[in-house]
Amino acid sequence: MSNDNDFYNRVYKAVRKIPKGKVATYGQIAALCGAPKASRVVGSALHRNPEPVVIPCHRVVNRFGGLAPAFAFGGKQVQKELLEAEGVKVSNEFTVDLSLYLWDGANS
Repeated sequence: MSNDNDFYNRVYKAVRKIPKGKVATYGQIAALCGAPKASRVVGSALHRNPEPVVIPCHRVVNRFGGLAPAFAFGGKQVQKELLEAEGVKVSNEFTVDLSLYLWDGANS
């Protein structure tokens, strides 16, 4: 990315739109930010989330619905607890059923 700060801000803006009870994938957020191949950069941005409560990075999962192995704010158990508090069921394998919980992003 030529300007990480600008891209990171677009990531944070997109992630703020994910409603409670839904999740989005890193790739989905990258596409919403105009860089569909930048899912790893999305992960980097979320790992540096300056406002973890305001920017709900816990709502972002991998393309298979998997939670972040090293969730920046307490590990995948904390990510699981945050999602379940919002009504998202997380399996014992730390995955979310995307057919039920994936945000469509249509109104973004």
